[in-house]
Amino acid sequence: MSGIIHERPGVYSAYDASAVIPGGSGGKVVGLAAKAEKGTGPVLVTSYAAGVGAFGQGGAMAAMLRLLFLNGVTAVRAVAVQDEDYAGAFAQLALEEDVQVVACDSGALAVQQSLRESLENAAAARRERIGVVGCEESGKEALIARAAALNCERMVLVGPGALDSDGEPVEGPIAAAAVAGAIAASADPAVPINGTPLHGLYGLEERYDDNAIDLLVRGGVTPLESVAGVVSPVRGITTRTKTGGAADSTWRELTTILIVDDVIPAVRAALRSRFSRSKNTAQNRGAIRSQVIVELENKLAAEIIDSYGDVAVSVDPEDPTVCLVEFSFGVAHGLNQIYLTAHITV
Repeated sequence: MSGIIHERPGVYSAYDASAVIPGGSGGKVVGLAAKAEKGTGPVLVTSYAAGVGAFGQGGAMAAMLRLLFLNGVTAVRAVAVQDEDYAGAFAQLALEEDVQVVACDSGALAVQQSLRESLENAAAARRERIGVVGCEESGKEALIARAAALNCERMVLVGPGALDSDGEPVEGPIAAAAVAGAIAASADPAVPINGTPLHGLYGLEERYDDNAIDLLVRGGVTPLESVAGVVSPVRGITTRTKTGGAADSTWRELTTILIVDDVIPAVRAALRSRFSRSKNTAQNRGAIRSQVIVELENKLAAEIIDSYGDVAVSVDPEDPTVCLVEFSFGVAHGLNQIYLTAHITV
């Protein structure tokens, strides 16, 4: 298999996805990089009080920790950014095995692109996670342009900025922590975050009409709305809108990458735990196939995937120590809209 470039024994994985052509688990650990009064990191904190003890009450770190814990996060691995070295903070978080969502307090494009690179490198090293960021500007044109500059299925851009309980603005990058918390707190990757109440936010700097929301969603932005004082995401969207310069909606729904990051690591972990010291024989390859089917059946029963195809297991013709496992699955789609047609008799 020409794609294998490592010599370390283990279970490796790759995936691709394609859009459908007509006719043809809750407590995630959040990684946080932000400026703080004190501390360094990474530090695992399991409460806001512990976070304040480690990093102080001032700075963006405390504000984002508060929003994360208010929105259901159970644990945060936090790194205090020193001397604007966000890349160094992201590098530290990339080494953490248990992080599944990453947030930062910077709205700078260069910093967010550095986070994107870190996420892509971590995924290549079998440490899959997504990043949630915000923009200091709330205009739809600026948000769509930022999403286009990120263009990654592992990056979620949230807008607009929010208001605190005193009606004061909460910068977009900080407010994005509430969405990161909602994503991390969800037990089922196939359930969309649409309409999830975001605690700690009390209003928005800007209100979007339906036309603006349409543009934002198509442009790769996760828009927020405020209804009766409750702030929530309209729809969970990734910034991946293009592939090779061509429009591509394959990775638009946030649930798609969350499901991929749930299914593939689960299969990988099951095989690693059972076949770490095994022979590449027909009998063991049959057992590997059976185990993959068991894992896929579990995901099917949990309605995380809609279906899966045949599981093929074979020996790599180029290396007899390598076992090739191929399978396909269809992700379960969230319910975004219901259309009613009423036939009325008078």
